[in-house]
Amino acid sequence: MATAKKDGRGGAAARRSARERLAAERAAAERGRRRRRVLTWTASGVVAAALVAGGVWAATSDGGSSKAKTTASGATGARDAAAAATGLPPWQRPDDTADRARAEGLAVAPMEGTARHFHTHLDILVDGKAVTVPANLGIAASGDAMSELHTHDTTGVLHIEAPTTDKHYTLGQLFTEWNVRLSATGLGGLKADGSRTLTAYVDGKKQTGDPAAVELTAHREIALVYGPANAGVQVPSRYAFPDGE
Repeated sequence: MATAKKDGRGGAAARRSARERLAAERAAAERGRRRRRVLTWTASGVVAAALVAGGVWAATSDGGSSKAKTTASGATGARDAAAAATGLPPWQRPDDTADRARAEGLAVAPMEGTARHFHTHLDILVDGKAVTVPANLGIAASGDAMSELHTHDTTGVLHIEAPTTDKHYTLGQLFTEWNVRLSATGLGGLKADGSRTLTAYVDGKKQTGDPAAVELTAHREIALVYGPANAGVQVPSRYAFPDGE
């Protein structure tokens, strides 16, 4: 009987050890996945830098403050001249996105922060059509640095990987990284007036005030809806985050 009890304790310890090893392996795989994303972006960043040097893509920079803004500054236009004149989407990722993050008071470093890690999701609907949130917002074109607030792909998932636990993050900070204006009166060059409105929703609930002030929190679903006043739009109320996110 003594031997059976000893084996039982040993089996429990072995199971705990196996679970701990599995958790460590998953964490290491996640870190490796993020590093590969940054390295992959390095190659495309070199191409983007070459385009800028050739005058194909001219990015703008407005500067900023060390405090988190509630209203995002930014250009009204997209990459080509016609879109820039009207400020219509799609809005492309600016080459100076990491510099804009620094000006906003966000930490920019070679690796992601580990003190706090969560994800928010953003949907943008203009006249009922989805607008793509670009990949690699907040990530330097060189691929050697990223903001604590960034995107990796075009799913609309916003990554917050912070070096400290005492900060709050807002939608306005993301739009400043994006170089797209966001305020209660409009989105980029799209103006909210009597006939057309811009409304923010959080988890399907309508918000009031400046949408740039909406706080980013874990697993929050944020939707920006622009279009004719009182138009019927199906607003997403949740996002199916993958396991582990």
